[in-house]
Amino acid sequence: MRKKEIKKEFDNEVLSISRVERMTAGGRRLRFRTLVVVGNKKGKVGIGLAKGKDVQQAIEKAVKKAEKNIVVVPIKRGGTIPHEVKAKFGAAVILLKPQTEGRGLVAGGTVRTICALVGIDNISGKILGNTRNKINNAKATIKALQKLKFREDKKDGDNDKKETLKEDSKKEPKKENKELGVKMNKKEIRKEEK
Repeated sequence: MRKKEIKKEFDNEVLSISRVERMTAGGRRLRFRTLVVVGNKKGKVGIGLAKGKDVQQAIEKAVKKAEKNIVVVPIKRGGTIPHEVKAKFGAAVILLKPQTEGRGLVAGGTVRTICALVGIDNISGKILGNTRNKINNAKATIKALQKLKFREDKKDGDNDKKETLKEDSKKEPKKENKELGVKMNKKEIRKEEK
């Protein structure tokens, strides 16, 4: 029997690998912590943070966690985001701005990796926070991408309809004068009562 080839939906990339220790009565216990980003380059991305006895185990655990924490990102035609967005996580502050087609991926480090795996081709990203912590920068970038909302281009006719609806809703409701059978505004009713 042939083994079925499992088609991977997500690509993954390791952002950081660190060696962490904890003190016990028997001495130091050594483990590895990895931060992994997964994405399908079609608007889905997730990050996972996990520890393991060796690097391979930590990466596998992080990939599983990342696949459980997938975020769907709206991407406009031209491979950019719909609007400017800013997000903060801990000391990390991330600013993402949409760019015209052909501009490219203008971002550094963690932001660049995450945007590439989402499938955004034209964006300007800036790390405003005073931290180089990759974990917080990654979480702030994901938070910023979650804030994005898809805005459709408005047509002139649609705007006119919305404006007329707003004007109609601002008008005061009229009440009927029982004696005369005429509709009156609230101001006219108050005058009559005085």
